[in-house]
Amino acid sequence: MDNYVLGIDYGTDSVRSILVNASDGVTLASEVFNYPRWKAGEYCNPSKNQYRQHPKDHLEGLMHTVKAVIQKSGLEKSQIKGLCIDTTGSSPLPVNKDGHALALSEKFSENPNAQMILWKDHTAIAEADEINHLARTWGGEDFTKYEGGIYSSEWFWAKILHIIREDPEVAEAAYSWMEHCDYLTFTLIGGKDPIAFKRSRCAAGHKALWHESWGGLPDAEFLEKLDPRLVKLKEQLYKETYTSDQAAGLLSKEWAIKLDLEEGIPVAVGTFDAHAGAIGGEVEEGTLVKVMGTSTCDIMVSSYESLEEKTVKGICGQVDGSVIPGKIGLEAGQSAFGDVLAWFVKLLLKPVRNTINDSSLEEGLKEQTIDLLEQNLILTLSNDAEKISPETTQVLALDWINGRRTPDANQNLKGAIKGLDMGSDAAHVFKALVESICYGSKKIIERFRQEGVTIEQVIGLGGVAKKSTLVMQTLADVLDMPIKVAKSEQAPALGAAIYAATAAGIYPTVTDAIAAMGNGFDKVYFPNPENAKIYKTKYEEYLTFGNFIENQR
Repeated sequence: MDNYVLGIDYGTDSVRSILVNASDGVTLASEVFNYPRWKAGEYCNPSKNQYRQHPKDHLEGLMHTVKAVIQKSGLEKSQIKGLCIDTTGSSPLPVNKDGHALALSEKFSENPNAQMILWKDHTAIAEADEINHLARTWGGEDFTKYEGGIYSSEWFWAKILHIIREDPEVAEAAYSWMEHCDYLTFTLIGGKDPIAFKRSRCAAGHKALWHESWGGLPDAEFLEKLDPRLVKLKEQLYKETYTSDQAAGLLSKEWAIKLDLEEGIPVAVGTFDAHAGAIGGEVEEGTLVKVMGTSTCDIMVSSYESLEEKTVKGICGQVDGSVIPGKIGLEAGQSAFGDVLAWFVKLLLKPVRNTINDSSLEEGLKEQTIDLLEQNLILTLSNDAEKISPETTQVLALDWINGRRTPDANQNLKGAIKGLDMGSDAAHVFKALVESICYGSKKIIERFRQEGVTIEQVIGLGGVAKKSTLVMQTLADVLDMPIKVAKSEQAPALGAAIYAATAAGIYPTVTDAIAAMGNGFDKVYFPNPENAKIYKTKYEEYLTFGNFIENQR
């Protein structure tokens, strides 16, 4: 009898679950659930870069998708041997002493500060700047050195520091904080003590300044200089961390009933979506895996010998075992990728939508017209942009509309466009935005190479990689490298399933599980030599433009 495992992938807008045959990696069934509260914009304020999510969205999505894939597959529950959850991050959530989310209590159910602080929330820019300044001046260990040397407002300590200063009630009620992937895993195993729980090495190492060389989390003396309350919080967090090839625990009776699974199956230690995506994309040394969605995460693995204890400047961390146990995981990425294009589409759609709604058209026709625009505008823009040769347009854009993650995190930066003239239409601007996100990707690769990290091939996965020929061909041209696209439609969920198979003991190592369960690649984009030559020049213009904007006061 074949064994099956569940991979559960939490993205920015939705959660998807897949049921995978552990013998060959074939997906039997999948299901997606869009977060209703998030879709309605609840608890968010884009003008303040405030993005929060209610844990009810996540728990409801978990129950819906898991039950749906089991029903679709027709399997007996006894055939399902384990599961793993991956999530966005850093996306911390305040919990009480029992590990229950504050947002699930009546008192805090509608308080944005008690919700999960989503990865793209940038309300903690000042706190991140404070952490960076202290790390360089306090006279002790620079706790940011394994985080690329710059701590980001997207990460764990900055977000918590911002919330406890802004909201005394949440600060008082929060016994501990848990990353999204840890909270959901803790919930599934019926955890009672958040301190004793096996926290994710991936989340702790890349976002919470955890490193084995200084005994775990930063020194109490360092945290006290930021805020004395962080010292108490440290005592209520964790010391040890665990890799996702291990089981965090066993599925509880309560959640076995809710999910229609057998009680007691292994639940792997949680992880981040990008790291699971790298596993689903069959990452290996010398390979950069680009997880391409609303943002990007660029993931690599390196042997201990290759790095020789070198710290790579300006990235999002290097952590032992965060991707593949026994290797160093390296992370970089862009704060906005697909989001840059989505922003432009919304910019065009909003006044058109308002004009249609204010018109005298029949209501049904209004709805049909708006739906048609929402479904097809980005495709129209892409088709029109593909017809524009890169040498015929002088429009140039920066991709920093949500700040810059890497290299050298700076969330204060803003996007910009130059070179507009009377002939610049929407397709020209859209093409410039596509080029900008590709230039941002090239800058990350250049930083890795400058720091001595070898990149021999690039693999793309995620929604943008599967859907946008324009972006992928432009990226291949800008990088002047072939890009392979992972075959799996749900590579992060497949990666989570691979972790689940390892934690369940079906395979001895993650590498063995990848070899058996990897889905391979279905397309390769090769660079156009003429375009690559043009983009080499335009990339230098992008760098000059970026330096100008960054140095404005």
